[in-house]
Amino acid sequence: MRGIVKRFPGGVLANDHVDLEIKAGEVHAILGENGAGKTTLMNILFGMYRPDEGEIKICGRKVVFHSPKEAIQIGIGMVHQQFMLIQSFTVAESIALTDHSVKGVVQVQELQKKITDFSKSLGLPVNPKAKISDLAVGERQRVEIIKALFCGARVLILDEPTSVLTPQEVKELTSTVRRLASQGLAVVAFITHKLPEVMRMTDRVTVLRRGRVVGTVLTKDVDEKVLARMMVGREMLLTTEQRVTEQGTAVLEVENLCAVDEDNSPALKGVNFAIRQGEILGIAGVAGNGQSELEEVLMGLRKSTNGRILVSGKDLTNRTPEAIIREGVGYIPEDRTRRGVVADASVAENIALKACSEPPMAYSWFLPSNLTWFLNTNEVDKYVDNAIQEYEIKTPSRDAPVKTLSGGNLQRLILAREIIRNPKLMIASQPTGGLDVGAAEFVRNKLIECKTKGSGVLLISEDLDEILSMSDRIAVIYGGEIVGIVPRSEANVESLGLMMAGASRLQGK
Repeated sequence: MRGIVKRFPGGVLANDHVDLEIKAGEVHAILGENGAGKTTLMNILFGMYRPDEGEIKICGRKVVFHSPKEAIQIGIGMVHQQFMLIQSFTVAESIALTDHSVKGVVQVQELQKKITDFSKSLGLPVNPKAKISDLAVGERQRVEIIKALFCGARVLILDEPTSVLTPQEVKELTSTVRRLASQGLAVVAFITHKLPEVMRMTDRVTVLRRGRVVGTVLTKDVDEKVLARMMVGREMLLTTEQRVTEQGTAVLEVENLCAVDEDNSPALKGVNFAIRQGEILGIAGVAGNGQSELEEVLMGLRKSTNGRILVSGKDLTNRTPEAIIREGVGYIPEDRTRRGVVADASVAENIALKACSEPPMAYSWFLPSNLTWFLNTNEVDKYVDNAIQEYEIKTPSRDAPVKTLSGGNLQRLILAREIIRNPKLMIASQPTGGLDVGAAEFVRNKLIECKTKGSGVLLISEDLDEILSMSDRIAVIYGGEIVGIVPRSEANVESLGLMMAGASRLQGK
């Protein structure tokens, strides 16, 4: 790729004369903060976007893609973060759907044999008769990779390939991509934020910042700190400082908590745990094992069918979100745009949302008929300005619509609103999901500060490294059950990974 330029409406320059060279037989990482232009660049390579300037050459021959179909036909494959598989299809049907060489009547048995032989030759055996809905997440990713290679891919793009995998599945993926590169069957490009995985998996790294290439380096010649500095333009602390705090009484007690899905199937099955003042309890697990339902039940967004939720000894089971917030519970939701903010309101209104009904921002006055509350606009302005400054929220003004903020700044705003109120309990669900390394570092440090000030923190995260670096104790959720709770000092990736996959369980609270 030479001199790639891509502009979007509103004057956004996503790629600014980007040069990228990917060699046969290597694993190449594309790194950058959110908005750096890496996804746009890969979408251009896969034919989803047309560049405004520049050219693409495959094996020295200039190509122009008008669609992903054309990119696939010439040897570009892409495995998206959200797998493009139809749940009711078999493996063979899923692969045939994308293989444009398959035309007319398909001989099913012949196709199944071809897929079986092909997958074995790659060291990625699959059952072509298996339904996609019956496969584990790691197996579905394997099908996506085979599907791309079966269609003749020589360049394989993997978008956030490890975000939904257990540690054991990450190891398997690492072995797979290294083997594919060594066989020369595919060139593998990674788009990821996880620097330890970049160091283990890749041969070279290209870093983008604000749409431009900062540099391309050999992985063996750098370390994680160098890559982080290239990404954000400053020194980064890549490990969260563990701070031992004196733990007080329980701020959250969850007893035999049960809930159901929309189809009335069990979502939570007798969940038990407790969190004390000054403690972070991490909930680890692969996506879809009850984390979202737990978050919703704790915040009154979903009814429980059994059990109790106690906050500082007070029963808040099936209370409204407003009642739960009034009892001193802070909330960082998984879906920050839908549940974290009022999209059509201003930055100031969103920051002051939970504090504007309390002194000193509100004051009462006896009128002839009743007691009336008024807003102290000067106090509100001071409160908002302090939050914007302390949490480094980048916004044109306090009156700008909150929907114009980037994901990282949106999360900073939510953090500010929740933490400034000094909650007894902070429920943080996927707090760094989708954030780049700089924004993620900021969020983690603020949650650690929250803990040191005496709050109890429930950290729900699919990032096991994050769970291990921040938690005092770790609970693993699988199939809607807590299958084990261990102190951080006794936890390791292997044992947690087995519990996350449902292969083992521990007893205890």
